[in-house]
Amino acid sequence: MFGLKGSHDNKGRHAKSLSIDSAVKFDGAAFDNHSKPQSDRCPKLNRTLEEMTTAFQAKEKQLLADMDQMKEKFAKLLLGEDMSGGGKGVSSALALSNAITNLAASVFGEQSRLEPMTPERKLRWRKEIDWMLSVADHIVELVPSQQKGKDGFNMEIMVTKQRIDLHMNIPALRKLDAMLIDCLDNFKDQNEFYYLSKDASDSEKGKHKRKDDKWWLPTVKVPEDGLSDKSRKNLQSQKESVTQVLKAAMSINAQVLSEMEVPENYIEALPKNGRASLGDLVYRSITVEFFDPDQFLSSLNLSSEHKILDLKNRLEASIVIWKRKMTQKDGKSGWGSGISFEKRELFEERAETILHIIKHRFPGLPQSSLDISKIQYNQDVGQALLESYSRILESLAFTVLSRIEDVLQADNITQNPNPQPCKRNSLKDDSQPNSVSTSPRYDVETANAKTLSDLLTWAMDQNDYDDRVDSDDGSIDVEPSMQKLNVVTNTSKKSYLESLAGVRSPTERH
Repeated sequence: MFGLKGSHDNKGRHAKSLSIDSAVKFDGAAFDNHSKPQSDRCPKLNRTLEEMTTAFQAKEKQLLADMDQMKEKFAKLLLGEDMSGGGKGVSSALALSNAITNLAASVFGEQSRLEPMTPERKLRWRKEIDWMLSVADHIVELVPSQQKGKDGFNMEIMVTKQRIDLHMNIPALRKLDAMLIDCLDNFKDQNEFYYLSKDASDSEKGKHKRKDDKWWLPTVKVPEDGLSDKSRKNLQSQKESVTQVLKAAMSINAQVLSEMEVPENYIEALPKNGRASLGDLVYRSITVEFFDPDQFLSSLNLSSEHKILDLKNRLEASIVIWKRKMTQKDGKSGWGSGISFEKRELFEERAETILHIIKHRFPGLPQSSLDISKIQYNQDVGQALLESYSRILESLAFTVLSRIEDVLQADNITQNPNPQPCKRNSLKDDSQPNSVSTSPRYDVETANAKTLSDLLTWAMDQNDYDDRVDSDDGSIDVEPSMQKLNVVTNTSKKSYLESLAGVRSPTERH
């Protein structure tokens, strides 16, 4: 019995031993299973982790490259483009203006076709223009504010706030920027017109061959039966939208330029009176008792861009001279006055009226001498930022508008083999009569209160001016016989665009 009992005990101990060994083996297998990396058990997860790691490393590398590029750009701004560090660089305002201008020139270039921007160009533009505009976030002014003290009483303190002109105009310019890029994106899937290469033969170009001075631009080809109604309506819609952008950009740019101080260098180079600046013939035409600006312009030879720009420069110079004489306190000064204050004010208003008409009738003029001088010697960084940004948007809008008109002109030639000369890039308001009021000051003040929504809803019209044959000389000639024009009294309120004093052309700025 003792033997049996012992055997039974051994059997129990043996079974227990087996169960323990089995458990140890099972746990060891489980431990080995869990000790393996999760990625070995799930190849798909492993690939996902690797892709995420690669993407993170690429993004980090791009951020470091952007940081180095941003450091380089802002270093050039701080040095005033003088890389020697000798302090001979330009002002911060001019350096920033040049940087924005150069950025736009490198990103947009000639914009010779109606096509979307490449993703790389669009990304670069968004990134680098944001760097430049970030300067505006740190241009502030002190404004009064209310603060409650510990005793419960309110007290007035001064707090910093972004300068009002930047606060109002930077968002507006960003909106115009986005509208232009969206307009180009709308031509992504169009397939009704295309462009021939620059090396295409005359036989390929046919009747669509360019006959203007921009021979380097590609020739537009449309179907033999012309564009479809849908495509034509889309082009007209885009033309209206871009025209609104152009007008709004011009108005902001004109306002900023008008607020810039006239540099002393420009004033010192001026003649001492308006007659010497304008010339005898133009001066006599402006100072007559009964003055009509349209009749005055019809009497001048404005057959070339050079002559128009020369007249614009003379008018701006005479306006500066007359304004200085009206504010001159010292009667013995060389700027002294021999004409009454009222007459000089009248002559100034007439000259400004002519400038309004010229700037809207010929929107493709280069910058005037006064504009160039103001930009060059301006010391206000905020104004430089607004002026350069609005100027490059104005330039881009004008270019896109010209490309749209190229397509519409090609369509017109296809449908009408002998079309009339195309009237392009008009900024004239439909509702206005031919004559313009000679007293724009009230309208300037009233129009300056317009909001961005008002600026973006102006009407568009065809240009009412046909280019005349260019003459050999570069002077401004007054024709011997002037046709008598009917004077129309303008009783309606003038448009904002017609009351701008400093609108400049968008082309040939880069």
